[in-house]
Amino acid sequence: MAEQLRLMAVHAHPDDESSKGAAATAKYAADGVDVLVVTCTGGERGSVLNPKLDRPEVWENIATIRRAEMDRAREILGVRQDWLGFVDSGYPEGDPLPPLPEGCFGLMDPDEAAAPLVRLIRSFKPHVITTYDEEGGYPHPDHVMTHKISMVAFDAAGDASRYPEAGEPWQPQKLYYNMGWSRKRMMALHEAMLEATGESPYTEWIKEWDDRRDVTDRVTTRVPCGEFFEIRDDALRAHATQVDPDGFWFAVPLPIQQKVWPTEDYELVKSLVETRQPEDDLFTGVR
Repeated sequence: MAEQLRLMAVHAHPDDESSKGAAATAKYAADGVDVLVVTCTGGERGSVLNPKLDRPEVWENIATIRRAEMDRAREILGVRQDWLGFVDSGYPEGDPLPPLPEGCFGLMDPDEAAAPLVRLIRSFKPHVITTYDEEGGYPHPDHVMTHKISMVAFDAAGDASRYPEAGEPWQPQKLYYNMGWSRKRMMALHEAMLEATGESPYTEWIKEWDDRRDVTDRVTTRVPCGEFFEIRDDALRAHATQVDPDGFWFAVPLPIQQKVWPTEDYELVKSLVETRQPEDDLFTGVR
């Protein structure tokens, strides 16, 4: 293509862009693709998951801190980033679940909440968009709403009759869901860790695994990006309030990951160009 390729990755919170598809976006950015991360909320109701930072002054300034963390992660990944400005819903827990807080992203009308995303699509003009599946990847209300507005915006952005105030129409060519944790991937890493060390961080996870939620058969596209796993991990560590640098997410050494599963995986769900599956490139049919 004569014009520069453009990729938009839509995420719910600051840190999601570094834990879902981060190596692939870093790879594309390094290859000259213009990559824009869209962050729907500010993560204002997120927890402090790093015990080293679980302090009152951190909790009191969590919104400001998370924006600064996002700035650093964006620099590490080599991407652009924009905020939609919605308010974090928090993750409801308990039985029965408590109601979501008034005014939060998870309670928005999807058609209304899609408007700023349509505006961004029309201004940035992405060829490809990535987002979450119908369950949000996991059932956080902000992740589910991110899915909903992405689906609305993908279809509406190219329709001049919808959101006429949001700029000139632009129709993205492909839409993908992030498919981060399939059983096949988890088992491959689990077995490699047992062989290498006799222990695996996934042992308990496998015991509790629900095969009804497995996405193995949904993966259509595996993007080779193992050489960018270190950048991915550095970006995730930049979200210092959200991840323990000595914890679960960094338990498998990079050489094992790069050997056993050197890709990040996606499901192609909408395409306006001809393509053949399986793919190894989000821009197959667009280039």
